Amino acid sequence: MSKIDLKTEHKSLYSAPAKDFALVEVPPLQYLMFDGYGDPNTVADYPQAIEALYSLSYTLKFMSKRAFDRDYVVGPLEGLWWARDMNSFVARQKDKWSWTMMILQPDWIEKPHLCAALSEVVMKKGLPGLEKVRLERLEEGLCAQILHVGPFDDEGPTLERLHTEWLPAHGLTEAGRHHEIYLSDARKVAPDKLRTILRQPVRRVNAAG
Repeated sequence: MSKIDLKTEHKSLYSAPAKDFALVEVPPLQYLMFDGYGDPNTVADYPQAIEALYSLSYTLKFMSKRAFDRDYVVGPLEGLWWARDMNSFVARQKDKWSWTMMILQPDWIEKPHLCAALSEVVMKKGLPGLEKVRLERLEEGLCAQILHVGPFDDEGPTLERLHTEWLPAHGLTEAGRHHEIYLSDARKVAPDKLRTILRQPVRRVNAAG
């Protein structure tokens, strides 16, 4: 049985330069998603989201091996982040943030498979928050992205440069929610070594809409 790595299948989306922003075209992709609000370091929903997403992702992976004879590598944790006032995001006022944590899923995984996986995880673990997980397709289209190396709280200057300098200089404006892809496991990697792709959906300023 061969095993695919979704990061390799979408290589340009899971690699980015560290020196400057680059534009990529992101096709519609489907994810397991869990919505929450507030500081991820303090709200109960955040660790529940991570545990539920990983438990279901691995259950779906093994279900795929049994049902379809198709194996794949479970993708990294990703997150969409936004706030009513985006300045609170740049300023790291985390108690004002909304978020959606996500893990990429292959196209052949469908909602009935998620329902079956939910039943299996409920019987085995009974985790809180499982009912909040959904399978949904995300359409981002044109995006600017960069690789951030270092602590999450050091992202502010890079994001400010993106929004106040780089996008205007390239005739672009925001067209969706800030997206982060966590290439490192924060539980195992020192903060100064963390590798995170920062992605922003964009559109041309003179484009319709």
